[in-house]
Amino acid sequence: MTNRLLPAVWLLGLMLMGFTASPPAKIKVYLIGDSTMANKEVKAFPETGWGMPFAVFFDETVTVDNRAQNGRSTKSFIAENRWQPVAYDLKPGDYVLIQFGHNDEVPTKATYTPEADFKANLVRFITETRSKKATPILITPVARRKFDAAGKIEETHAAYAGLVRTVAQANNVPLIDLDKESQEMLQQFGVENSKLLFNHLAPGEHPNYPDGREDNTHFSELGARKMAELVLADIRNLKLELADRIVRREVKTTVDPQAR
Repeated sequence: MTNRLLPAVWLLGLMLMGFTASPPAKIKVYLIGDSTMANKEVKAFPETGWGMPFAVFFDETVTVDNRAQNGRSTKSFIAENRWQPVAYDLKPGDYVLIQFGHNDEVPTKATYTPEADFKANLVRFITETRSKKATPILITPVARRKFDAAGKIEETHAAYAGLVRTVAQANNVPLIDLDKESQEMLQQFGVENSKLLFNHLAPGEHPNYPDGREDNTHFSELGARKMAELVLADIRNLKLELADRIVRREVKTTVDPQAR
C-alpha cells in the first residue's frame, strides 16, 4: 500500500512546488526633488537630505535612486534634462516619489515656476511615469522651521503645497502630505528643540561650518531621519505594494522631542 502511494505523494509535491510563490521582482524607487531630499557631499555634512536615510529602510529587492538636486524646481529639473533619463529608465513596478515646491514658489529665483506651469510639470511627471507602468507618488514640500511670536509653527508653503494636493486629487495619485505632517512634528518639538532637526551649529561645532550655521530649511541627520520616517509611515498607510518591502515594518509615528 505504501509503495502505491509514493507516486501520488511525489506528484502532489511537484504540484505544491509549482504553487510556491516566487520572490518579488526587483524594483527601483526614484526620488526627484530639491535639497531637502537630496544626497549631500561630505563637505556639506551634517546637512542631510531625507532621501539619504530613507534609502536604507528597504529590503534587497529595492534600489533607491535619489536624483533630487539642491536648488531645483520642477522647471529647472526638466530644463536641465534631469527628468528625462528617469522617465526613460523606468520599468513596470518602479516608483517615483516627487517633492518640489521650495524653489518653484520664490518669484525672485531663476527657478521660479508659475502656478499653472508647476501643476503642468507635476502632471507631466505623473503621465510619463504611468506610461511606463510605474507608480508616481506626490509629496507636498516639507516645512521650514518658522515659528511666530507665540511659538506656533507657520505655514511656509501654503500655495504650492495646495497645488500638489489639487493635482494629486485630480489625477488620483497617492499623496504624502509632508508639509502638514512635518509642521505637526515641528510643533511637537517646539521652538528650541526643533533646532535639533535642522542644520543648526554653534561656531566651532563642526569643521564644515567653522562660523556656525542657522539653517531652518535643511536637516540635520536626526531631522532627515524623522522626515524619512514620516514618508515611510505614509507608504504603509497608503497600503502601497512598496510597503511590503520595508525592512523595519513598524515605523514610529510618535515623536520624542528629546530624541537625539
